[in-house]
Amino acid sequence: MDSTANERTMLEQMLDVQRGEIAALLEGINESQARASLVPSLTTLLGLVKHATFVERVWFHSRVAGVPREELAIPVTVDESFVLVDEDTVDSVRAAYLEACARSREIAAQHDLDNEWEWHGRPVSLRFVHLQLVQELARHAGHGDILVEKLRAAG
Repeated sequence: MDSTANERTMLEQMLDVQRGEIAALLEGINESQARASLVPSLTTLLGLVKHATFVERVWFHSRVAGVPREELAIPVTVDESFVLVDEDTVDSVRAAYLEACARSREIAAQHDLDNEWEWHGRPVSLRFVHLQLVQELARHAGHGDILVEKLRAAG
């Protein structure tokens, strides 16, 4: 990462680092490990990556691009974004996540950092959206790291 780049480049690079951390959570993980429930919440490795896809779609695809959430077929609630269905696999969830990230990059490239959208009755800029995603993905990557550590320790 270029630590002397302009603001936009640094925001995009920081976000991409966190996107990579989320995608890497599923590396070397089998289907049963990916679905393993190791904490009392809905959080699983596969669920974390599925949730990260939801986050990309909510912020970039819906808020920034203006596509109604219903058209994106994304869950209504945050909790629902962690729910797995039988068709969810390591490969399908990872592919959906990578596709969502690629689309988010395309959407962001069409806007300036100072462009604004409404969020809970107040304006937010593209700069805010980038930072929101950096902090959310970093938090979830940390959750995922702990789950991976527990799975590997269990052998």
